[in-house]
Amino acid sequence: MVRKFIYISLCILSSVNIFGQNAVTLKECLELGLQSNYSLRIVRNEEQMATNDATWANAGMLPKIDVTAGYSGTIDNTDSKARGGETTSERNVNDNTLRAGIDLQWTIFDGFKMQADYARLRELRLMSQTQTRIAVEDFIANFTAEYYNYVQQLLRLQNFQYAVKLSRERMRIVQERYIIGENSRLDLLQARVDFNADSAESVKQSELLATSRIRLHELMAKREIDNSFCVADSSIHVDRTLSFDELWSATLQHNTTLIEVSQNKRLAEIDLRSIRSRDYPYLRLNAGYGYTQNIYDGGAIDNRKEWGADFGLTLGFRLFDGTRSNERKNAKLSLLNAELQQQDIELSLYADLSNLWQAFENNKRLLSLERQNVVAARENYEIAYERYMLGDLSGIEMREAQKSLLDAEERILVARYNTKLCEISLLQLSGNISKYLE
Repeated sequence: MVRKFIYISLCILSSVNIFGQNAVTLKECLELGLQSNYSLRIVRNEEQMATNDATWANAGMLPKIDVTAGYSGTIDNTDSKARGGETTSERNVNDNTLRAGIDLQWTIFDGFKMQADYARLRELRLMSQTQTRIAVEDFIANFTAEYYNYVQQLLRLQNFQYAVKLSRERMRIVQERYIIGENSRLDLLQARVDFNADSAESVKQSELLATSRIRLHELMAKREIDNSFCVADSSIHVDRTLSFDELWSATLQHNTTLIEVSQNKRLAEIDLRSIRSRDYPYLRLNAGYGYTQNIYDGGAIDNRKEWGADFGLTLGFRLFDGTRSNERKNAKLSLLNAELQQQDIELSLYADLSNLWQAFENNKRLLSLERQNVVAARENYEIAYERYMLGDLSGIEMREAQKSLLDAEERILVARYNTKLCEISLLQLSGNISKYLE
């Protein structure tokens, strides 16, 4: 029981030293990452570009107005012979023309194609928003997994540091017994080998912890990538309130893949509407106002000015273009494919959710078993330590008890992390991954 108290005290002390006063929560890290991550900023800019494109003008619903101005001139030489035989010659006659005007072109009706184009632009804007949401959900899932991986690596490092402490204590005891002749040199060497092996594992684990810390800094777009990082969580907790039926219902409503497929279906419907618009006539308006001045170098008129408006309506109908029938057939097939893809994705999501739920349930059962194993391994180590101190247990047997405890702690760490990964995947699949921001 003394050893158990020492073990628990060491774990609490390690948590205080490592997590400290400036520890950050998962929510705080996610908020910083969502604001600063470079990939997310790029995706948001692309969404803004799609929003900027969703205008009446890009759909062709607004008129086009041009302002024009021009100048032209001629230098002519002429010889004119009258019927009576007299010839009149003109040389270097310079005539100039100045023009200015404003022109308007407006397609008033084109068989609802403009409306279809505008609907397409708005749908593309919604799809861009969905892409942003997918990127955000992927970021939250990846960051949360890495955050708890960091917690896992941190707890594993504590276990290795505790193992080093136990091995150091064992080596001290063996060395004292060797001095008084109770242990052989072989026991001393074996204790030193075990101590060095545990120390090496602790060094390797420190490297893995640093790698995870650097990855978290990278996801949060922090340039001080080598700075220390303290998290508020000292353990990995699993949400046991999840329900399969609730998750599936949420998946049908909020899953981004289903939303994206539904948007693709609406785009196929819009494409079909756009092709059908060619079955209607079109009406176009042309109007303008211009000013023209002609300056003559020769002749009876010195200059001439003209100004005024012009306008006209064009009504037309394309009788045949050779491709309309095939395009309509292909558009209908594209719409059918979109519907089939939606059904296929829905079935695939149900299969994925079922597999993840099964893995989640199995990992929870494994976690319960590993908790029992840890309790048994700790009690086994305490008994072994007491026998070892009394001289009733060899160093090799003591090492086996220590290794059994460390293996049990490692297995429960892995079980907790795997269960957490299943939880993260279930929430992402059901569109509820933003729960980690609450």
